[in-house]
Amino acid sequence: MIRLLIDENFNHDVLRGLRLRVPDLDAITAQAAGLKSVSDIDLLAWAAAHQRILVTHDLNTVPKFAYQRANAGEALGGVFIVPVGLPIAEAIDQLVLLLTCSHEREWVNRVLYLPL
Repeated sequence: MIRLLIDENFNHDVLRGLRLRVPDLDAITAQAAGLKSVSDIDLLAWAAAHQRILVTHDLNTVPKFAYQRANAGEALGGVFIVPVGLPIAEAIDQLVLLLTCSHEREWVNRVLYLPL
């Protein structure tokens, strides 16, 4: 099962829907992990150290820092970027598809923009 780290400002309606559709979901929020208000750089480092894919709405800074980590040869568990404007049901469907039809190793050093 793919393990997720949910960014601090991620829409929790999407997360709730995801938990309903994937009962054995392995997702932790940044807040629950003690990562409230940490920098994107530290968030990506924590996700990599704990082999989790970061799920975020942040189109501005997270991709830049993720690519910097990957290009520097540092670990990157992967990033799923969900645009804020993507309808909640579509965001849930897209994430369910990724969680059920792929393996976390496929996303190492990758940044994926939804929708697919």
